[in-house]
Amino acid sequence: MLIGWSIAGVGMLSVAFVFQILASRKPHLDSGVYSYVRAGLGDFVGFASAWGYWMGSVIAQVGYATLFFSTLGHYLPLFSAENRWASAMAVSLLTWLIFFGLTRGIRQAAFLNLVTTVAKILPILAFVLLTAFLGFSWDRFTMDFWSHSSNVSVIEQVKGFMVFTVWAFIGVEGASVYSKQARTRRDVGRATVIGFTTVLVLLVTVATLSYGALSQEELAGLPDNSMASVLEAVVGPWGGAFISIGLCLSVLGAYVSWQMLCAEPITLMALDGLLPQQLGRANKAGAPFYAQLVSTIVIQILVIVFFLNETTYNSMVQLATMMYMLPYFFTSFYLLLLTIRGRGIAHPGAGTHFDDSGPEVSSQVNRRHGAVAAIATIYSLWLFYAADVTYLLFGALLVIPGMVPYVWTRLRTGNRIFNSFEWCVVALVALGGVCAIYGLSTGVLSLS
Repeated sequence: MLIGWSIAGVGMLSVAFVFQILASRKPHLDSGVYSYVRAGLGDFVGFASAWGYWMGSVIAQVGYATLFFSTLGHYLPLFSAENRWASAMAVSLLTWLIFFGLTRGIRQAAFLNLVTTVAKILPILAFVLLTAFLGFSWDRFTMDFWSHSSNVSVIEQVKGFMVFTVWAFIGVEGASVYSKQARTRRDVGRATVIGFTTVLVLLVTVATLSYGALSQEELAGLPDNSMASVLEAVVGPWGGAFISIGLCLSVLGAYVSWQMLCAEPITLMALDGLLPQQLGRANKAGAPFYAQLVSTIVIQILVIVFFLNETTYNSMVQLATMMYMLPYFFTSFYLLLLTIRGRGIAHPGAGTHFDDSGPEVSSQVNRRHGAVAAIATIYSLWLFYAADVTYLLFGALLVIPGMVPYVWTRLRTGNRIFNSFEWCVVALVALGGVCAIYGLSTGVLSLS
């Protein structure tokens, strides 16, 4: 756990710094995360990254809802594991209610997000204080410290841990996604680093204290709402209920903010001509109605698919994380190429031309940026290596449907569909998708 969080802390901090650096180094690229990928590697790779980010967000929505209602199921039998369809219908209803709320504008959603953020901090702080002073045992924390009894090497333990650490940091790029709406570019970088640092401190503190409150075997057997179970063991049932209330508020706030975020990549790609322009239009309240509608419909479809396949929360986490890793990796790689060249990379839509815009940086600053980009790129590659190949293949499969509106839009606008490099990427994605379909049809691969 400690090694895993150390790697994740350095790796995800470097990813956070990548977005901070690019926010100041390429201020004209204000179309969110995918604009950096598009600038460096062309339209299709930029589109695939944005599509992956969007798919990761909609999968995360189903995961959030699953956690929300499984937590309620501990207290309300209607939403217990035996009544999955009751949870599925409740998730669907919640999704559409939030959709209609979001179509009225962004201010109401922002206010709800603020309230839930403040409310969920209190249970976390209470957990830290109560566990540290009432439940932490140094002897329990150090017992079988290297977990030799598990007969699993430390490296394998760390590999299995890595994908879940990324899930904990999902959203670190959120300020960049909304960079076009920021008052100053400095705010984008500041929000990214402050958000990351706060989350890292809370996560490491909670995880470390938990190992001193329960044994490793007890922790491994906890349900999805594991933090509540730990505090319940420390102070009694009221502790579990207290954390569960905080979790529900937290997940509800995340559900609203991420459903709002789901529409942003679709809107930006439509405005940039990579998807039909209709998807980028806003209603009278200023909300991206069509992008929200498409996102909500896809969330609804995934609710049905996941519940039919009895997909677990952990499986949703790993699949969503793989989709997020596309823009993380390519954005880090873009900054690495940028530092190697010294200034600009391929301009969006320009093919082989180069964009030299952006402020000058000294050679010393450029080397520092290059070191950050190298760490972030290596970390991203390590995560792909550590991931279960099942979710890599499913990730490729999820990119394929997006090619249909992309190709259709390119044909309508008279643009070249794919260049030579992009054809190679398409071939890799198609191969992964075919393998995923074959695995599903033969039962070798499963979502459950």
